[in-house]
Amino acid sequence: MSFDRRVLVVDDSALLGSVVAGLIEGFGGFKVVGRARDGEEALRLVHALDPDIVTLDIEMPGIDGLHALGYIMSECPRPVVMVSGATVRGAVDLTIRAFELGAVEFVRKPDERSHDGWVGVAPRLHDALRAAATANTGLPLLVRPRVPGVKAPRRLYAATEVVAVAASTGGPRALAELVPDLDPALEAAVVIAQHMPAGFTAGLARRLDQLSPLPVREAQSGEPLLAGTVYVAPGGRHLVLARDEVGARLQLLDTPTEHGVRPAADPLFRSAAAAFGARAVGVVLTGMGRDGSEGLGAILRAGGRGLVQDRATSAVYGMPAQARALVPAEAELPLSGMAAAIGRAVSEIRGAVA
Repeated sequence: MSFDRRVLVVDDSALLGSVVAGLIEGFGGFKVVGRARDGEEALRLVHALDPDIVTLDIEMPGIDGLHALGYIMSECPRPVVMVSGATVRGAVDLTIRAFELGAVEFVRKPDERSHDGWVGVAPRLHDALRAAATANTGLPLLVRPRVPGVKAPRRLYAATEVVAVAASTGGPRALAELVPDLDPALEAAVVIAQHMPAGFTAGLARRLDQLSPLPVREAQSGEPLLAGTVYVAPGGRHLVLARDEVGARLQLLDTPTEHGVRPAADPLFRSAAAAFGARAVGVVLTGMGRDGSEGLGAILRAGGRGLVQDRATSAVYGMPAQARALVPAEAELPLSGMAAAIGRAVSEIRGAVA
């Protein structure tokens, strides 16, 4: 970076706030301009200091992190990185909700809250700040979808088409809009590689399942790929598809990271191309880096379809930008039109290869 991004650090612990501020100052490219101990002070300093980025603790007395985040994103939007130190289950649910409210990234506090403990998560904090520094703060507030009632019963059968989705920074928020908008009668399986650590993807799947007319679950190794079902790759493991005499199955792998992440989209996309060929659709959503573009190329070479989220609706236009050159102009779409485009692509595939 050619200049310092100004950061406001918000944490109810003076010690931890000092440790986080010290790490940020040491990264280069960032300058801590203020520290707050609670949500009320954070809101005051956001207006007074106008920071470029806010790191925001979730659990604080008075105005907590989620309420402060909601105010920031509605009144004076800017990139916010949530810092989670709640219990495991609580941290998951609160973090997913923070993404829906507009948080760009999150960092989980180490179990050991000393300086040495924080040194271990410093790379993650640095990556989160780098993502925040390029984030699009002009996205509209997410209109939370209507929570459906009991899901309509469906006949369970093996998927003959697959939609593979790549997402990273800003992905949980994008998925909270996309997945509930999918056609309840979608005759394809949907598999998602969202860059997230272990322990958080189950919460993401649970939240999407609450919002969606389609069943959503965290993928389990060996289970069959069913039509009309959405699978989320578990954090810390690659998800790939493999065929046997019955149909396609999910496999979870502990193979090395790709693009520094696991799960990554490229191995998922490559396996979708190998297992489904022309019956595969690759979708690249918001995120930093280039994950998904190489795998999308494999899907396209196999005769499948590709869709890419546009710049205006992406929190970070990194992964979509890399994939954009592979698809025609009409295949780059705003997030609001992505679910319908997926439905059309699946219908066209079924008609073409019937």
